[in-house]
Amino acid sequence: MKILTVIGARPQFIKAASLSREFKDRKIEEIIVHTGQHFDSNMSDVFFSELSIPLPKYNLNIHSVSHGVMVGRMLEELEAIMITEKPSWVIVYGDTNSTLAGALAAKKLGIKVAHIEAGLRSFNEVMPEETNRIVTDRISDLLLCPSKAAIRNLEMEGYNSMLKKRVFVTGDIMYDSVKLFSDNYISLPRGNSKLPYIMVTVHRAENTNDPKRLASIFNALEKLAEQYVIKIVLHPRTKLKLKEFSISVSNKIHIVDPLSYFENLSLLIEATILLTDSGGMQKEAYFLKKKCVTLRDETEWTELRELGCNILAGADEGSILSAVDEILSADPDFSGEIYGNGKSRVLIVNHLLNEQ
Repeated sequence: MKILTVIGARPQFIKAASLSREFKDRKIEEIIVHTGQHFDSNMSDVFFSELSIPLPKYNLNIHSVSHGVMVGRMLEELEAIMITEKPSWVIVYGDTNSTLAGALAAKKLGIKVAHIEAGLRSFNEVMPEETNRIVTDRISDLLLCPSKAAIRNLEMEGYNSMLKKRVFVTGDIMYDSVKLFSDNYISLPRGNSKLPYIMVTVHRAENTNDPKRLASIFNALEKLAEQYVIKIVLHPRTKLKLKEFSISVSNKIHIVDPLSYFENLSLLIEATILLTDSGGMQKEAYFLKKKCVTLRDETEWTELRELGCNILAGADEGSILSAVDEILSADPDFSGEIYGNGKSRVLIVNHLLNEQ
């Protein structure tokens, strides 16, 4: 069996790290294609070296263009690679443009597609990620779901009756990586302040492309900085948009450049709570038993809300401040295994082998 893996963004590198290790252990050939969607060295290169991911055989270097241009260029180049490599399976992760392009290119060539993190829904079709999820699920041959909630979403869309697809719960591949690399966390210096600190990440287009939403989020952070140490890992896109919209950030907010995987998790381990609009970091917070406020109007990780460890705040300043107060006093349940036991990579490879 020959696997072609398409990745292009930080969360996909993290997920690929554990699955690539399983392929290597079972002596399964894997060809990695990096689309270049995340191209900054702090957002890309460091993950390959730190997580010991096999170097990509192909790097398409496609980034900083519109959605349509990006997917179109990826399709053209991925098709040529797939024709050359002739893989048994193409694996795609999550909900990025790289995910959609990889699935489409394979489907057009009659190559089987396995979608890892299938079945997730935010139920907001304005989000480009939601379109990518829905289309990728519809054309994939093997749907590998992180949770029972994802299975329920697919059942509501007729995947068990109308659409005869191979659908399985495998657990969350990102949990595998958290467990596999747990010995690599480092203790970060806290400085002189004895105040608890809040970790923040903001990068999604729905927040960064809207000057009102972005300003409101940072207004809330300024207010929170009066009581807490605020450490925001500043995404390159967010940095550009703050400048474009003339949104000032006071020195009360500690700005941190993009971190490696180990550094990022270490910062989260030391934090009191997390404020984020990242899907991946909502899960990482849960894996590390950290409470989370999500800076979005909806989330695909609905089970985290049901458990009470994740509160949706949107981008409204008042809602964010209220959500922080609420989550700090909450006592959520982190004891379950809603995303499996950290061995989803084994189940994923088993399903690939069984479906040949």
